[in-house]
Amino acid sequence: MAFRVRSSHIIALLITAGIAGWMTTGTLYVGGEAKAGEEAPAVIDREATRTSELFKVRYVPLLAKDRIEAVQVRGRTAADATVSIKAETAGVLEKRLVNKGDQVKAGDLVCKLEPGVREARIAQAEAQLNQAQAEYESNLKLMDKGFSAENKLNAMKAALDAAKAVLAEAKWELGRTEIHANAAGIVIDPIAEPGGMLKVGDVCVTIMDTDPMLFIGQISERDIGQVATGMGADVKLVTGETIKGTIRYIAPAADAATRTFRTEIALEDPQHQVRDGLTASAVIWLPSMQAFRISPSWITLADNGEIGIRVVNGNDTVRFVPIQILAQSKKGFWISGPEAGMRIITLGQEYVIDGEKVDPVLDPAIQARLQQATEGADQ
Repeated sequence: MAFRVRSSHIIALLITAGIAGWMTTGTLYVGGEAKAGEEAPAVIDREATRTSELFKVRYVPLLAKDRIEAVQVRGRTAADATVSIKAETAGVLEKRLVNKGDQVKAGDLVCKLEPGVREARIAQAEAQLNQAQAEYESNLKLMDKGFSAENKLNAMKAALDAAKAVLAEAKWELGRTEIHANAAGIVIDPIAEPGGMLKVGDVCVTIMDTDPMLFIGQISERDIGQVATGMGADVKLVTGETIKGTIRYIAPAADAATRTFRTEIALEDPQHQVRDGLTASAVIWLPSMQAFRISPSWITLADNGEIGIRVVNGNDTVRFVPIQILAQSKKGFWISGPEAGMRIITLGQEYVIDGEKVDPVLDPAIQARLQQATEGADQ
């Protein structure tokens, strides 16, 4: 079988012959070797030339902004208190002057018991008092004339005082047949029905104190250090309304099971429109603070693992600045730690070290904005 010469074989032979001819007749220049007729520079001179060119980094000036932060809390609405208006004396409920849903004020008459024999007891006590008073006065006159002993006068004085006490007790007993509300609010169950017998301590009506209405929620131990009584809050009800409020109480100890702190927010509800037990969420506004918003790509790590940024000092040297990340937003990280006006390295921060002198270049986007502002001012 005859050997067929292919075109690829011819091309390979031509390339091989060309390389062989160039290597035998041409001049080979190795990196750092001077060309024919030239003197090669010393290694130290070449290194000095290379290191004299500073590493370029891109930077932007840090601008501080007022950052308003908030703590979000979920919870429910609740009445300030539920007060049971109870009978202080026994008797049959003659009349109840309020019904469920009625708004009452502190001091309003809500229930009236049948007086029974209490009025008769008052009349009897008044008669006994009048008799004791007369006997005491008569004996006092006889003593002045020397016809009565002092010890007898003292006994009559004691009987007079006892009669006064009996009358006061009878009047007190009659007064307790009228039961008054000791708190303002809305009448709710349980309530007593007229004709029923009430003993001492039995409930006549129950009042839900809605002044103020409260939002009750639990704040995590991570956020509890940022809130304090007196801070304002916006409470959004499940029904859609948003109501202003003020923190009035924060529990001094955490719940053992959830490690959260009970917090009460007093709501501004002059029309008493907020109902008890509604699901709600609160936004507690924290004081504004100076912070910086940066891109996540600008953040770097120190050799010890500390998180921070690299900035360029006034003498164009690099410095590592530790930071604290406050929050994450759609436009980047909010941080604290650096100072306003620092030149933060946005490109090249991973290739430089502390103390290294660099050639800082303002970010082109910032430069373009400054140029537009200058041109606009000139016009």
